[in-house]
Amino acid sequence: MIKEKYIINPWSIIEKGFLTSNILSSESVFSIGNGKIGQRANFEEEYSGEQSTGNYISGIYFPDKTKVGWWKKGYPEYFAKMVNCPNWNKINIKINGTVLDLNTCEVSFFKRELNMKEGWYKREMTIEMKNGERLKVSSLKFLSVKRKDVGAIKYSIRSLQNDTKISVLPCIDLKVKNSDSNWNESFIETINSQTDKNQSLVHSKIMNTNFEICTFFRTKFHINNTLTSSEYVNSNDDKLIGSKSYFTLNKNDELTIYKYGGYTNNNDVLTKDLKTKAVDHLDVISALGFDELLKENIKEWDNIWLNSDIEISGDSKSQQSIRFNIFQLNQTFNGNDPKLNIGPKGFTGEKYGGVTYWDTEAYCIPFYIGTKHSDVSKNLLTQRYNQLGNAIKNAEKIGLYSGAALYPMVTVNGEECHNEWEITFEEIHRNAAIVQAIKKYVEYSDDFDFIINKGIDILIAIAKFWAQRVSFSKPLNKYVILGVTGPNEYENNVDNNWYTNYSAKWCLEYTRECLNKILSENKKDYNNILNKTNLKTKDIEEWIEIENNISLPYSKELDVFIQNDNFLNKELIPASQIPKNQRPLNQNWSWDKILRSPYVKQADVLQGLYYFEDHFSLKQIKSNFDFYEKYTVHESSLSACIHSILSVRIGELDKAYDYFLRASRLDLDDYNNELNQGLHITSMAGAWMSIVEGFGGVKIKNNFLHINSEIPKKWKKYSFKINFRKRTIQIEVSSSKVDVKLIKGKELEVYINNSKHNLEVIKI
Repeated sequence: MIKEKYIINPWSIIEKGFLTSNILSSESVFSIGNGKIGQRANFEEEYSGEQSTGNYISGIYFPDKTKVGWWKKGYPEYFAKMVNCPNWNKINIKINGTVLDLNTCEVSFFKRELNMKEGWYKREMTIEMKNGERLKVSSLKFLSVKRKDVGAIKYSIRSLQNDTKISVLPCIDLKVKNSDSNWNESFIETINSQTDKNQSLVHSKIMNTNFEICTFFRTKFHINNTLTSSEYVNSNDDKLIGSKSYFTLNKNDELTIYKYGGYTNNNDVLTKDLKTKAVDHLDVISALGFDELLKENIKEWDNIWLNSDIEISGDSKSQQSIRFNIFQLNQTFNGNDPKLNIGPKGFTGEKYGGVTYWDTEAYCIPFYIGTKHSDVSKNLLTQRYNQLGNAIKNAEKIGLYSGAALYPMVTVNGEECHNEWEITFEEIHRNAAIVQAIKKYVEYSDDFDFIINKGIDILIAIAKFWAQRVSFSKPLNKYVILGVTGPNEYENNVDNNWYTNYSAKWCLEYTRECLNKILSENKKDYNNILNKTNLKTKDIEEWIEIENNISLPYSKELDVFIQNDNFLNKELIPASQIPKNQRPLNQNWSWDKILRSPYVKQADVLQGLYYFEDHFSLKQIKSNFDFYEKYTVHESSLSACIHSILSVRIGELDKAYDYFLRASRLDLDDYNNELNQGLHITSMAGAWMSIVEGFGGVKIKNNFLHINSEIPKKWKKYSFKINFRKRTIQIEVSSSKVDVKLIKGKELEVYINNSKHNLEVIKI
């Protein structure tokens, strides 16, 4: 039984009590962001204990030179890393000459709260310092969802005795650096800095790039809610840019520091205008004031929750966890900037570099399709279209030609930047995830024009990839795909991974289906596409030949699809027999032992059954689920959600609930003991899928919306909304009924529990 670190609350994450052992993990959990900038929940004041300071700007990265022991042809030159930027949140404080540092204080009361409904993070504490001074300290901060470059802090100190002399240095801390640097080098250099009383600006350049940023802040001081003047003495530390002020408090006097700050960057404004824009921001937000900024931000979050909230009655643990997942997804990416994308850990940590993986298409796009305007998902797919040229170059590295495309495993601009061969050039199933995302977008938006104008170029390039990546085996008389890694990364360089092969077959079929639709509607468009992509009739004929004759390993005896050619040669010992002290495997076993084992890191064959559910009978799904579940160790954050959805399909709701809870509380309960590294943002989208596609049973079939809903025993009721073809549909499920309402848009025919209904808009 996992002991809960955070108090269960439907709208907040709350931690009580101060434990230094919780600092790193809570920095991750209480992180805040607005889709463009974000920060770990670091203390504003000095802290001498272990911490991981992090402030990040989406789209700003450093090309960290690849570091490998043995260079292989085709390796990318760099791994992109989002940059840990100068920290504008810092407020150094001395009380009667002693540094305020929780690591050296007696903390008699400590509480922090992440309010997900309103989008703010608050900390309250009562402390006694080494010199005997007693204080009550609180801070409230948020990053503005409306004003993407800025945030605000309200930091208050109440003295519990007379004659408390306080020095305050609000500053920009330049000492921060990336912890994930391959060569232990700085990613950022300071061009210049300036301080004018209560305002500071730092102009920085990201090394080896054209990126430049300006970090900025301005402060105001109040004593007992009254604006107070101050002298300003510039910092004598060239790494702490700001000015020091001095105050004296008597018993119960309270000093409040309002600090407004943020970043401008030259992705948005001309480099010469970075400082000017920063000052403009400060003029506006300091005039507006903290309270008005906060009200404005709460209103923005109200609008976000209006369409993305999932309400659960009867299970506060599930309610808290799904809202935490939805909140973090919206903090990481909200679609307001078409240039940005989603990093697996968002702004909460540096692992994985903060750049784009196949997670975006496989797990995140369903969430954004369902909760945002269709343009958000369209922009994400348009990024892939704009990066097609780099995907073609990537395929050329492994000897493919004629416009075949291999989309990168990891990227920030379309170039591959992952440097493990077994991932970079073997985990090729990510191509299929992009095709799946295009299909899902078109089904939900009814925007087939996207296929005609952009998507078909991607589909054809990927189809060309599969047609060239297969080989023909004379002994099998089948097309085979050799030397791959499937979703189960605990097997490398295998032959005929079932999921990869089936996905290749489906991609060819779907591309032909789209071409046939275009031909039937507009022959001129069809011919233009053939000419533009240099696609020949013989190419399409070859696709059909591959589709009909690709190897799909199957065991008649076990009635399961075989994960790859040699899977059944392994010693098939269920994962339940692995001693607990040997888990997780990747931290306790040699890689050789893992590769020889039958253990599945995450859904592999089952990933295919999730995607292609309608292609198989319920009996087939259950047979494969029962077989592979025994060997799955769920040491990927992307595993539990797929198992939850499939558990619903086979009628095992208790199991589905347990998997949902594991997916949604992966971070809150720190299942994998790695919370200090940051949150699992993209897997949070999988938790949303577990409810909407799993229990909610939302899917598109034969161009109709189908809703076949179930409810876990522990829930009394749950409800959510989805966007579908310019409509907003609300689905409410209880143990006795499924209530589906059209609350925005034109009337629509849908299937509810396999019965056709006509929905007309109602007011709620």
